[in-house]
Amino acid sequence: MTKEEKIHELEVFAAQIRLETLKIIASRGNGHIGGCMSIADTLAVLYGEVMKYDPKNPLWKQRDWCVLSKGHGGPAMYATLGLKGFYDVKEAYTLNDFKTSFPSHTDHTKTPGVDLTTGSLGQGISEAVGAALGNRLQNINSHVFVFVGDGEADEGQVWEAAQFAAHYKLNNLIAFIDDNKRQLDGACEDVMSHGKGLSAKFDAFGWKVIDVKDGNDVEQIYDAVNEAYTEKERPIAIVLDTKKGKGVSSVEKSGAHSSHLNKEEWEVIIKEAQDNLNRISGKENA
Repeated sequence: MTKEEKIHELEVFAAQIRLETLKIIASRGNGHIGGCMSIADTLAVLYGEVMKYDPKNPLWKQRDWCVLSKGHGGPAMYATLGLKGFYDVKEAYTLNDFKTSFPSHTDHTKTPGVDLTTGSLGQGISEAVGAALGNRLQNINSHVFVFVGDGEADEGQVWEAAQFAAHYKLNNLIAFIDDNKRQLDGACEDVMSHGKGLSAKFDAFGWKVIDVKDGNDVEQIYDAVNEAYTEKERPIAIVLDTKKGKGVSSVEKSGAHSSHLNKEEWEVIIKEAQDNLNRISGKENA
């Protein structure tokens, strides 16, 4: 398969993730569409091409790990894992129901394929750092990937983890910084500015930094991961310039952190996602 063919395959997978994510959130009636849509392309690259994993053996010791520190993206992770055969993706249509296996934030004791439980924002990257160090001490040749939100990076715990990872030269740790410019209370610049920017901050903490100009472009993400694999001495921060709500035009415009939609509104955005999938996969006029 040529790289062009692989990139197209990943674009189709990202569109599938978006569609299923919306169906999962719609089953609840409300949720974090914006932050899920902005990471769909990166999830497609990880689970569609670069990660080592086995849906039939989720705890395979040699697997790569994926940690969702920005916990609001849970439905996108559930969609991805379901599409890759860890379970029937329709099982996730019980999002946040009583006794569900698909809580709002990911929980490794409940959902096959979830590597670490994440709760309060900022904790997940610390867990990922621990996993990366633990795997290295066991001579396991694998990577730990972690998603960190730009709003989440307001938390001091993120920077404690960053300092620790740099000190111990955890080059098996790759953080994706979802720089979608918005958080719960509004624009990150207004709520809590990151000064010279997240790239400069991770660089100052001793990480290798890779900037992705279009963080919703699967080819750019794929190339960034391959560049990250060449680093031998430092943890890597891939800073993704993303669009909150990418692929859902109404959420792209509003930048909403959480969306509460009526039945007709859900039908509109799910149809938009289905039409987009059909267009990308070449089924638009089939």
